[in-house]
Amino acid sequence: MVRSPHPHARIVSVDASAALALPGVLAVFTGADCTADGLGQLDHSPLPKTRFDLKLHGPGGSEVFVGEHALLPADRVRYAGEAVAMAVAGTKAAAQDAAEAVFVDYEPLPAVTDTVAAAGPGAPLLWDGRPDNILVETFFGDEAGTEAAFAEAAHVVRRRFVVPRVTGCPLEPRAALAHYDPGTGRYTIYAGSGGAVRQKREIAAVLGVEPDRVRMHAYDVGGNFGTRNRCYVEFPLVAWASRKVGRPVKCTVERSEALISDYQGRDLVTEIALAFDRDGGILGLRGENLSNVGARCVSLSPLSKGSGIVTGSYRVPAAWLRSRATFSNTPPTNAYRSSGRPECIFAIERLIEIAVEELGIDAVELRRRNLVAPEEMPYRNPVGMTYDSGEYEKSLDMALDLSEPDRFAARREEAEARGKMLGRGVAHYVESSIGTPVEQTRIRVFGGDPRVEVVIGTQPSGQGHETSFAQVAAERLGVGVDEVRIVMGDTDIVKVGGGSHSGRSMRMAGTVIAKGVDALLEKAKAVAAGLLEAAEIDVAFADGRFSVAGTDRAVTLYEVAAAADEGVLGIVADNEMHTPVFPNGCHVCEVEVDPETGEAEIVRYAAVDDVGRAINPLIVDGQTHGGIVQGVGQAMWELCVNDPESQQPLAGSFMDYALPRADRFPFFDTALNEVLSPTNPLGVKAGGEGGTTPALAVIVNAIVDALRPLGVADLTMPATPFRVWSAIRAARDG
Repeated sequence: MVRSPHPHARIVSVDASAALALPGVLAVFTGADCTADGLGQLDHSPLPKTRFDLKLHGPGGSEVFVGEHALLPADRVRYAGEAVAMAVAGTKAAAQDAAEAVFVDYEPLPAVTDTVAAAGPGAPLLWDGRPDNILVETFFGDEAGTEAAFAEAAHVVRRRFVVPRVTGCPLEPRAALAHYDPGTGRYTIYAGSGGAVRQKREIAAVLGVEPDRVRMHAYDVGGNFGTRNRCYVEFPLVAWASRKVGRPVKCTVERSEALISDYQGRDLVTEIALAFDRDGGILGLRGENLSNVGARCVSLSPLSKGSGIVTGSYRVPAAWLRSRATFSNTPPTNAYRSSGRPECIFAIERLIEIAVEELGIDAVELRRRNLVAPEEMPYRNPVGMTYDSGEYEKSLDMALDLSEPDRFAARREEAEARGKMLGRGVAHYVESSIGTPVEQTRIRVFGGDPRVEVVIGTQPSGQGHETSFAQVAAERLGVGVDEVRIVMGDTDIVKVGGGSHSGRSMRMAGTVIAKGVDALLEKAKAVAAGLLEAAEIDVAFADGRFSVAGTDRAVTLYEVAAAADEGVLGIVADNEMHTPVFPNGCHVCEVEVDPETGEAEIVRYAAVDDVGRAINPLIVDGQTHGGIVQGVGQAMWELCVNDPESQQPLAGSFMDYALPRADRFPFFDTALNEVLSPTNPLGVKAGGEGGTTPALAVIVNAIVDALRPLGVADLTMPATPFRVWSAIRAARDG
């Protein structure tokens, strides 16, 4: 890929003649070639569409303008790293040489990468014909009620928080391999994806062909975290290039490319105020969220989902929220692990800690007074989201017990004796899980070769779906887990499916598998009744066997399958489920800070999460561990940063972008507070994002608590040693 060195520039011309003259070069494709061949735009459908998502609109109620997404732009580039041409050659080295030989004549344009500046008056415009860069402005809640709450407040606490941009850094950078078969007219594509069915449909639309002419394969990939949930330009490009050059085409993105061109995450500026009565009870919340979507809008899920839980786990009678989104000369942002919820939880949990100073109430006690109680469930928060279930105070107590608070004072004294400052952070959280509402499964039981096959439309990227989905089917069918084979990722087999995102997989897949098993057993009962020479009503099923009550007559599930047509029992089951669930929990962390260097070390971390029913607690625990580390990475080290003068990205390698490493963490103390959700038959909520959601807040709360004796009241993420050291020096200098 030929990538733009400019954050904003007009493409005057592209000269590929030198590249085409190199040995082994098959073709060079540009935006003009895409236009000439009639290739369409990528349609990301970024607006949340499920029944319970908060709906967003443009300023004044207008339709949201999302920006076009050409595979290769023909007019101008809008961020440094955007692909402008593609060189195809017989070897990777030859293709790289060809890409470097392509000459693009650019006319640089003014650029803006800072979120607030991009939304301000006079900012360079990314899209012609628009008055500014604002694409979303939506209000939620009760303005008059919120004004009344603030008018009667005894205390008002407000702050502005910046949750900076990060990127997913999956183990494997994105890659795609495609083959066009001129005999059948079909495209076969292999690519890492969070949803093969959706990407098949999107790629077919770009190529201008019917969906059945595209076969998408999406199998094991080393991590997703949301970065793979939307289609990348390279995926349809390799398919189109394969047709043009008459051979398979593969693109593997280098890490340095991924760091500047992957869909990125977070990037929210939020101003939030809380009104309290004299006893520390919350009366109201007033907030303003500004989300940076980058050069074009790929997903508005973070803004919508974050807005929906802006009040966190707390009982807030009235709220008024303004949510906006702005374009900027940066890569598009996408739903990144927990999609918008860590940002808003960070804001309210930091504000609770800041309120402690003004109210003179202990931080834990202030939370207790305001947490939503179990008897209030289902609880409708003031922006319109209804929390399904939860025992928030119990989770707080469990997390505190894990952290051994009675020994904290002694641990702090011991740290001080070594010249360190110990702080404790607490963060409560609630997050929402909605996601694509439609899921389908096809279940077949083979009699002659005893086994069960379950086809499902969600796809793992390290979460262990193959195990947990098999557990659901095996338990209900009364067979061994090792007898169940989960089939995913091939769109010639998987016809319907919402993919993996928003914590939907276990809830959606588990529910439709349970529904499918029930339907299959009803079908099997008719066959079993014939084998047992009994009335269907007298046949019962348990532990993998059909039997007749009061007799010793019984047949196994596999014997019934063998007697069915062609020795196979099969069923197709569909399910549509819109109602969201709200996983929640509480994390407690202790951090030691060296006041001379600013180095912060996590010494204890306790996490209690309510994921509803945990189908496989070991897998949930692993998800919690990974989620914590991902959130802590943003809190302490990770940052996509641009030079303020040139607007150039400065984090283009792992020398510049600091990932968390295993030796920076203690062992985690984790526990589950399983409060079943009434919204689905398994009682499942979600377990993949809870570790991340409170981690940003709990880390910063702990570091600020450690530095409170020095007069440090706040920190901007990431809390790197230099930033902590600078905050200490600034506080000492008054």
